[in-house]
Amino acid sequence: MSAVAEKIASVRANIRRRDPDQREFLQAVDEVFESLTPVFEKDPQYLEVFERLVEPERQIAFRVPWIDDSGKQQVNRGFRVQMSSALGPYKGGLRFHPTVNLSVIKFLAFEQTFKNSLTTLMMGAGKGGSDFDPRGRSDREVMAFCQSFMSELYRHIGADTDVPAGDINVGAREIGFLFGQYKRLANNFTGVLTGKDLRWGGSLIRPEATGYGCVYFAQNYLSYKSDSLKGKRCVISGSGNVAQYTAEKLLQLGAIPLTFSDSNGYVLEPTGFTQEQIDHVMELKNTKRVRISEYCAFSETAQYFPGKKPWEVAADLAFPSATQNEIDEEDAKVLVTNGVKGVFEGANMPSTNEAIEVYKSFSVMFGPAKAANAGGVAVSGLEMAQNSQRMQWSREEVDAQLEKIMKDIFENSLAASQKYGLKDDIQAGANIAGFLKVAEAMIHQGCV
Repeated sequence: MSAVAEKIASVRANIRRRDPDQREFLQAVDEVFESLTPVFEKDPQYLEVFERLVEPERQIAFRVPWIDDSGKQQVNRGFRVQMSSALGPYKGGLRFHPTVNLSVIKFLAFEQTFKNSLTTLMMGAGKGGSDFDPRGRSDREVMAFCQSFMSELYRHIGADTDVPAGDINVGAREIGFLFGQYKRLANNFTGVLTGKDLRWGGSLIRPEATGYGCVYFAQNYLSYKSDSLKGKRCVISGSGNVAQYTAEKLLQLGAIPLTFSDSNGYVLEPTGFTQEQIDHVMELKNTKRVRISEYCAFSETAQYFPGKKPWEVAADLAFPSATQNEIDEEDAKVLVTNGVKGVFEGANMPSTNEAIEVYKSFSVMFGPAKAANAGGVAVSGLEMAQNSQRMQWSREEVDAQLEKIMKDIFENSLAASQKYGLKDDIQAGANIAGFLKVAEAMIHQGCV
């Protein structure tokens, strides 16, 4: 074993020794490590940088007490992991979900580092959240929780320090409550959160950005392969913000969105969702906040499959847009068997490493999350720019910038992959391109 190989093995072992129980975080690190090995072999100084990068600059955990509608005390746990400020203020969303723990938040913050770097905007990376579950809670309860959560978080964030946004179960309602409490405590009105309402500092296209961006990324990949989205049958998981706008943009570009899902099952429109039907899904999930099965009362053609995943539907492309590790090795094999030629990740790390190996072994086009779903944070960065200018850009201007950013991400990932002799391995290229930009900044800024 060469000296470089020994050092790589030593760094990898040290990471696992420090955090042996953080399964999601270690999975994310392993995925990137494999891609970066050619970089480390070519220039070992980058390995030392990576060893620093995997250790967050700051990890914050705190108690979140609040009173429910029955007058009972509830206590949740809050987190903010500030991963890297090498390229700018920490930037990344907040997730409210029972599965949230430190490992999940660290993996998200680690992934965010590469994603934000790829956007070409000057943003560092962070992620946060809580094991609070807003489903079934009243607006008053959600407000009480958000105010308690921000009462601690506000001392760690700021427009030039750390700018959170939304993620799973943190939408316009939650961002509003969080921003209101921040403004009350800090006594200033600044762009400290993104994903805000248009009437008080938000950006056009921000709700659509992750879904639209993922489709733009797929469009660029297909164009590189001398193909297009037109007529492609597409399976989509999830039914939240990302899934909704993925379906909408697919429809606009001539593709056929077939499915939406939630944790209870999936709904299929055999000939594809129309815009009217997508609008109804948005009403069910964003306003009524009910299960996707309720959609069948609206559509006579819809079919509902309880306890199933949409990957069993024959399709050309897949857009996993729900949550991490929703596609395992067996699911990936089902996708391939059913004719899927491309997988583009709208969610964060929805494919296990074993699933990714299946994609590669069958030459499936793969758009990894840190590249394919970077549209959301890209438009968050544009929202920050608009807040600094005290201006609001037009819908057309923001959408054009988003489309260009996603094109640049694809082309930069492809170029990095080819530079290191990896042909068109976009997963490896995204990891390499994202890492090198952060690594160069860290080298210039010294051992901090």
